[in-house]
Amino acid sequence: MATVHLRIGDLVWGKLGRYPPWPGKIVSPPKDLKKPRGKKCHFVKFFGTEDHAWIKVEQLKPYHAHKEEMIKINKGKRFQQAVDSVEDFLKKAKGKEQNVDSKGDSKGKKAPNKPLKILDEDDEDLSALRDPSEKPVKDDPHFHHFLLSQSEKPASSMEPISKRLKIIEEDTGSTSIQAADSTAINGSITPTDKRIGFLGLGLMGSGIVSNLLKMGHVVTVWNRTAEKCDLFIQEGARLGRTPAEVASICDITFSCVSDPKAARDLVLGPSGVLQGIRPGKCYIEMSTVDPETITELSQVITSRGGRFLEAPVAGSQQLSNDGMLVILAAGDRTVYEDCSSCFQAMGKTSFFLGEAGNAARMMLILNMVQGSFMATIAEGLTLAQATGQSQQTFLDILCQGQMASTFVDQKCQNILQGNFKPDYYLKHIQKDLRLAISMGDMANHPTPMAAAANEVYKRAKALDQSDNDISAVYRAYIH
Repeated sequence: MATVHLRIGDLVWGKLGRYPPWPGKIVSPPKDLKKPRGKKCHFVKFFGTEDHAWIKVEQLKPYHAHKEEMIKINKGKRFQQAVDSVEDFLKKAKGKEQNVDSKGDSKGKKAPNKPLKILDEDDEDLSALRDPSEKPVKDDPHFHHFLLSQSEKPASSMEPISKRLKIIEEDTGSTSIQAADSTAINGSITPTDKRIGFLGLGLMGSGIVSNLLKMGHVVTVWNRTAEKCDLFIQEGARLGRTPAEVASICDITFSCVSDPKAARDLVLGPSGVLQGIRPGKCYIEMSTVDPETITELSQVITSRGGRFLEAPVAGSQQLSNDGMLVILAAGDRTVYEDCSSCFQAMGKTSFFLGEAGNAARMMLILNMVQGSFMATIAEGLTLAQATGQSQQTFLDILCQGQMASTFVDQKCQNILQGNFKPDYYLKHIQKDLRLAISMGDMANHPTPMAAAANEVYKRAKALDQSDNDISAVYRAYIH
């Protein structure tokens, strides 16, 4: 097959990983955005979106030569909208060319033989490529792992990453790093050159690692069930044989496991992380555990000269996959800063909350509220049914009021459809409720609402709902 030479301005089909080809245009990358090392690729702006990505040359095909082929194999609505955007672009470009010709003729002069104008990211004409009423397709399944989201103001995409973040200092001493336009900009990051280790590839860890890899980080993975590592090895990760080995060969090691016991065992057990800690090595605990566990782990890591940070995450499997988690960090501030590119890859915002243990406390409070709220929603749905009211109408009314949210709509729809595929395990939210109640006891603070919700989740667990989604608490009310 003859080599196709592509250059800036060419229309192409770009393929990202296992996702279908998408129409785009090769454009000049921002000056501060480095080209991936060791890869021959072009920077592509995708039509129908406000997204960009580095695409390997072997994953690019000329637009016109392969248009019919691609249209036959892709039938989605967003795909068709993207193709329509390309056609609109071509019509506008042709119109400009004709305008130049007609102006030249009216003056009795030959029109200059100018090449077709190439639109850059900051060209106002690019606004014609998308529906102004449509939100950026951050949630589009074809793109959410890979694309480089930019600000609503095109010029901001050309600024260094440090200028596109804002730091929020609060009276409590907490700090938040987030995108200036409140949307994730994790695609525009320059990955740290530090070697990253990741332990635990569950619902949350899998999405986090995938985004770290796709944003160019060098990652070594380990999981108790080794088979879970295979997919990430195929995506470019390296395999660690034990937690100790990962900690010893990596500069920064993250862990994300199920509960306090698993977190302790990972560090203190045979071939555990502690055996691989040396002076300067960083360990980041992302599991949702109690403050006492965090204090213990911090002490043993720092006793070996290591640096410790806790960074539990608020979100779900879907948000983890989308790189839209909220990271709550506490501990060594320098580790937090060293992990900036990692946190930008996995989340939409991150908060630094001060000394170790504060993030665990905040995370337990947040999950206590979420778990109690979910149980109340389930109670409302079942009460509606018991009193002869339509559950769908209850949901419709709820979603038009002050409590309307994506969370409420998604969880209620899943309940009505009988779909309890886990996005966040029921057993984990019950664990968080239990830990939050214990934390309240230690602070001599009453938590009666959480205690009541905890009993409902315990009943759901007794009904074999532990490995289902938290919305399966509904079943505790109907059995």
